[in-house]
Formats: sequence, C-alpha cells, structure tokens
Amino acid sequence: MTNAQHLLADEVTVGYGHQVVLDGVTVRISRGETVGLRGPSGCGKSTLVRVLALLHRPDRGRVSIDGTTVDAVRYAVPVALRTRVAALFQSPRAAADPRLSLTDLIAEPLRATRTPESAIRERVTELADLVGLTADLRGRRPHAVSDGQLQRACLARALAHRPDYLLCDEATAMLDASTQAHVAAVIRDYQRTQRAGVLVITHDQTLLGRWSDRIVDLAGARLESRRRSGPLALERYTSEA
Repeated sequence: MTNAQHLLADEVTVGYGHQVVLDGVTVRISRGETVGLRGPSGCGKSTLVRVLALLHRPDRGRVSIDGTTVDAVRYAVPVALRTRVAALFQSPRAAADPRLSLTDLIAEPLRATRTPESAIRERVTELADLVGLTADLRGRRPHAVSDGQLQRACLARALAHRPDYLLCDEATAMLDASTQAHVAAVIRDYQRTQRAGVLVITHDQTLLGRWSDRIVDLAGARLESRRRSGPLALERYTSEA
C-alpha cells in the first residue's frame, strides 16, 4: 500500500503511426501543486494531457492515481477513479455538444454516473454560480453564447465531480483578458479549497511563471522546480512511483 498523493505519467511513450510523440516521459502532479508544462507545438503536450486524463492509452509506460495504476481508458475505468481527473481544453466549441444547453452541458458528467436529478440540479446551480454564469445564460446553447461564456460552462463541467486533479490545456488561450483572469481565479480558488493538483499548458510565459509552482519543459526533458520562496533549480526527469 502506498501513501502517494499524485497523478503520475511514468515513462510514457505514445506514437501515431511511425511518429513517436512522447518517448519515455515522466511527469508528476502532486495534490495541492500547480505544474506548468511548456514546449514547442508538436512536442506532445496535448497528447500527454489526454494520457493523464485517461482518454488515450500509452504504448508503453503507465498512469497512476495516488499509487493506483490505471490500465484502462475512458468508460472502462471505474467511476471512482476516472472522476478524480478532469480536463479543460483550449476550444470550448470543440469540447461542447452544440445540441445541449449550458445547464445540460454542466450536468453531462453527473448524468453519466447516474447521479439523482435532484442532486444534479443543486450541483449545476452551485457550479454555474461559481463560474459566473447567470440564470439567463444557462438555458442557451453554445451557438448563442460567447467563447468565454462557453468556456466557463466547460470549466463548471470539469469541476462537477470535484476532481483531485485538473488538467488545463491552453484553457485560457481563446479568452479575453477579463475572462482569462476570472477562469484562472476560479481554478486557483478551487485548488486551495480542494487541495487539487493542477497541470497548466500555456504559451503565455508570464502566466505560466506566475501560476506554476514548478515547470516541466517537455521538449528538453528537464524539470524546472520553481519555488516562490527560493531560487529556480533544475533537475532531470526522474521515474518515481
């Protein structure tokens, strides 16, 4: 039995056809910390998020949650495990079913786990208020709201099961400055109250440096440990269980 409290991709390798996108990569996100992930386009950042989110099975290596290895992906993963990790992606329109109202969009993961409707209504109202979606917006479909409003709904959906780990893949890239700040503030507040581990991918180096406790440089296969109370230290990736 292990007391580990982290989401771990351990020596993960992923390829598409003859192209290897990730080659023996190890990344750990501990409870309560924010890990920044950087690297040029095409280096495998989004693929790593999909692996950690249990949406894509690696060719080699393993993913574990608090020391428990997860061998399956998607709905083959037991509910108690898969609901502990959530992801927020760059394009809310690609991530949202255009047929659903924002209320139904937020409720989607709760209905997938057969949560009672009374509990769903209560939780959806709580989440909508948390992300700043007013009652008049909740009945609209994605085409009738802005990108920022839709991303707020996607964030609410990601938080529906109170995940222990939240993976943000360029989640603020398509938002205006005020909405970007609001989404980031909601995520930080959620992290503090739930002691969640957060992975952040962004090309905004200022935001990455300000938000992250440490930064993983995926292209260089180096780990930058940045502590607000001390100087920047560089470490090699390590494979730790």
